[in-house]
Amino acid sequence: MPRKRPGRIRADLPSRRRSQNTVPVIKGLSSRALAETGRLEHTRNYLGPGDLGKAVRLWKDYVHRPKRELWHDYDQLWHDDKWCDLHWHCCGDPLEARELLDVTLQALPYREARELRKVISRLDAFWTLPSLPSVTGER
Repeated sequence: MPRKRPGRIRADLPSRRRSQNTVPVIKGLSSRALAETGRLEHTRNYLGPGDLGKAVRLWKDYVHRPKRELWHDYDQLWHDDKWCDLHWHCCGDPLEARELLDVTLQALPYREARELRKVISRLDAFWTLPSLPSVTGER
């Protein structure tokens, strides 16, 4: 029986190459921190390739939105029963992305967590919760 050539056998195997988009690109992180976040994405079952970069981008886009839109989201979230009607189901929930970043900060080594914390704290400085209207008994 003739045997298959090694190249033919390798061609029949499923591809094990990583795609080019799996390396998280987070502006402000060193290459060491990016490598550590990439390792974390491949070793944790709650993270997929590119999830941290996507979470940072999602949080960045959310905090730079106009305050009137933030108030609308806040109002729907806390005062309506149908808060699922938000557009987040298609684009991702920025508040869940922020929670994912908090969990990731705890999983990263100290030096890399400090770098990521610095990036996140810059974004958090833009985000201010709308203040609730004062409810007083005065008329």
